[in-house]
Amino acid sequence: MKEAEIRRLFAANLLCVFSVILTAVVPPFFWDGFTVLGTHLAWLCVCSVCVSTLNIILHLVLKPNLSPKRSSFAHKISRFLKCCIYFFMSCILFHAIIVLYGAPLIESVTETFLFAVLLSTFTTLQCLCMLGPNIQAWIRVFNKNGATSIWESSLQITTMCSILGAWFGAFPIPLDWDRPWQVWPISCSLGATFGYMAGLIIAPLWIHWNRKQLTYKSR
Repeated sequence: MKEAEIRRLFAANLLCVFSVILTAVVPPFFWDGFTVLGTHLAWLCVCSVCVSTLNIILHLVLKPNLSPKRSSFAHKISRFLKCCIYFFMSCILFHAIIVLYGAPLIESVTETFLFAVLLSTFTTLQCLCMLGPNIQAWIRVFNKNGATSIWESSLQITTMCSILGAWFGAFPIPLDWDRPWQVWPISCSLGATFGYMAGLIIAPLWIHWNRKQLTYKSR
């Protein structure tokens, strides 16, 4: 395993971390009254767009899972449209799962859906950038010892950390603390965000620490 590849991964992940931080720091200079808690729905949109844009750019520049086969323009368009459909389906699926876990069904629909979009950005979008609209590849990567590169190992870690962060973020909601961040879905979206950022930092460090034990086989 090349150290240079791990450094590329670490640099890319740090850029993603900084992009999330900038979504909270930069908008107040252009938007009066903008805060992560006070205008949370706006922040959800800004964060989702910024993280999505950076992930797509990094994928196009770094090309971590570049296929040796050349594809036609029509195939690329078809692949792009499939990715868009998969992402939208992911948002709907996350929305349904969140409601099943206790989110309001009719009230706060916008809040729940934007939270689902954020979760899809942290999880599904990365899978689409890395693996494309290939469900079999997704299943392989998230199986035990299914990763075939450090990028796929990082994908595993950041995805799981994002989902776990969202889950842990739900714990304070029913508590009678009467804090502004307990309003739905602030604590969950912040939990998912902190989980995503933690996963981005943990992944390259864990890969570097276990580099001698990790062996990747092409499939």
